[in-house]
Amino acid sequence: MNVIADKPRLPSRPVLDKAATPEDLRTLPRSQLRQLADELRDEMIDAVSVTGGHLGAGLGVVELTVALHYVFDTPRDRLIWDVGHQAYPHKILTGRRERIRTLRQGGGLSGFTKRSESEYDPFGAAHSSTSISAGLGMAVARDLKGGSNNVIAVIGDGAMSAGMAYEAMNNAGARDARLIVILNDNDMSIAPPTGALSKYLTRVASGATYLHMRDQAKKLVRKLPKRWERRAARIEEMSRTYWSGGFWFEELGFYYIGPVDGHDLEQLLPVLENARDAEQAPILIHVVTQKGKGYAPAEAAADKYHGVAPFDVVTGKQAKGVAAAPSYTKVFANSLVAEARKDSRIVAVTAAMPEGTGLNVFGAEFPERMFDVGIAEQHAVTFAAGLASEGLKPFAAIYSTFLQRGYDQIVHDVAIQKLPVRFAIDRAGLVGADGPTHAGSFDLAYLGCLPGMIVMAAADEAELVHMVATAAAIDDAPSAFRYPRGEGTGVAMPAAGEVLAIGKGRVVREGSTIAILSLGTRLAEALAAADALARLGLSATVADARFMKPLDTDLVGRLARDHELLITVEEGSIGGFGSHVLHHLAATGILDRGAKVRCLTLPDVFIDHDKPERMYAKAMLDAEAIVSAACQGLGLDGRDGAASLRA
Repeated sequence: MNVIADKPRLPSRPVLDKAATPEDLRTLPRSQLRQLADELRDEMIDAVSVTGGHLGAGLGVVELTVALHYVFDTPRDRLIWDVGHQAYPHKILTGRRERIRTLRQGGGLSGFTKRSESEYDPFGAAHSSTSISAGLGMAVARDLKGGSNNVIAVIGDGAMSAGMAYEAMNNAGARDARLIVILNDNDMSIAPPTGALSKYLTRVASGATYLHMRDQAKKLVRKLPKRWERRAARIEEMSRTYWSGGFWFEELGFYYIGPVDGHDLEQLLPVLENARDAEQAPILIHVVTQKGKGYAPAEAAADKYHGVAPFDVVTGKQAKGVAAAPSYTKVFANSLVAEARKDSRIVAVTAAMPEGTGLNVFGAEFPERMFDVGIAEQHAVTFAAGLASEGLKPFAAIYSTFLQRGYDQIVHDVAIQKLPVRFAIDRAGLVGADGPTHAGSFDLAYLGCLPGMIVMAAADEAELVHMVATAAAIDDAPSAFRYPRGEGTGVAMPAAGEVLAIGKGRVVREGSTIAILSLGTRLAEALAAADALARLGLSATVADARFMKPLDTDLVGRLARDHELLITVEEGSIGGFGSHVLHHLAATGILDRGAKVRCLTLPDVFIDHDKPERMYAKAMLDAEAIVSAACQGLGLDGRDGAASLRA
């Protein structure tokens, strides 16, 4: 772990300096909150310029963050930030300002909310659309325990595209739970409320009098004769739609308030206070904000500076280095475009990540064949299954960590029906600064157990080109190929992808004593380990499995029989590739005949954020760890192996 040792000298900010915690914040006069918000915004910009991270979303909720902590009694009142992209201002105001310049660094603050980091983070989040479900659970627990605190969930309009959010709202509305949901709308085409009249109507619509009148009207309707009930209900429905425009949320059982200007503290504060003091439940407050607010380069950017590298505050120019090799994501995107030019049946599906998965490149050339379904991985998988059932060739490009959300659909809608959906699994393995919530740790285990699923892992960018071509050629089974975040290894690239023999690996280097069988991009570390072992007089065969399923049983059997020790290496959890190798060796009796096997996997822990190379060293999946495993497996001193690697 790279522990941040030096305490940075914080810039002087007169009001922010007096608000180290929400308790301090609540002692400030309202007249100083505008300056506090301005200083908080400057502090966040300055901090993220050093660390990089998510910038635009946090800039958009500065005033909302100040207002929430001013009005509510946090941490007694539970404040839940959906996803956590927008939580940097929250971290600064909740006792973490001195550490804010350690964001996303080894030993530093997480880029998301994290329960173990602060009592002000009641629920950890990095995947979207969980806040309302978690908030409802907390509200119900509060009621069962006889508590009286508030529960507030802040969710973005993008996250509201996920079905889980509506499942939670439907449940909350049916229970009539006392819960406050704040819809942070920074992208929907709803004009921000402006002018005195708009502010007046919004304030009135959130007040106790209006809510009480509506509540009494509903009770009255229930007492009217049946022949009047429907007519009265329609009148009440029309009136509240006129007042608020929140018909959809009202139908789910929420009292709707808004839209509210999320940058106007004079409007935000009384609305939040009215919601806090209201007896009616649940309540949804529709807050309109501007992503990137208050920082000109972010406001001008198409993505509002969603995620940034360290940057110059004055110019906004990001300090991105020159790539030595193309990223795996780019290689995938270009390879898929090349295959799609040859086959009009190829289509692409993403779940709100066109840029992150590279499918924006595909969409630019084939707009009618590219489908972004929003933050809806379950739907994405079954939608792709529907496309496949009609003879198209869908490639569903989804991060490994997000594909977990569509697992039942992979089983029920794809695997059982043997539909040839092709899963392009980006961000396989450890991902660095985003930490355990975004690590692609489990896809080998959760896909490898499914009958009929073909699972590949690219050792380098050239292999990825071949695997895209292979997946395009598979017409009778579902398939998946995985690849990591970041740059490739710089290998020579093929002119075109070749269709690989299904279930067959390749030997990269022949040896005699030790066999290292790698699946995925640990192949480079395996070769480095073989060099170190050679300096110790130990000859090593290095092989690239290419396929986890179907397993190359001929290759596995030969490596186990012809070498004193077989080491498997993978960027995945226990239960993945190594488990399949061991199962085969046990079932065929090769283990009974004395074969020695060591399986190197990700450890059975969640690894905190750091630079990827440090994370892999901690996970014992680098060259030094492979050499150590080889030496220990042969009864030798592993320290000699480590010294050889450094030589």
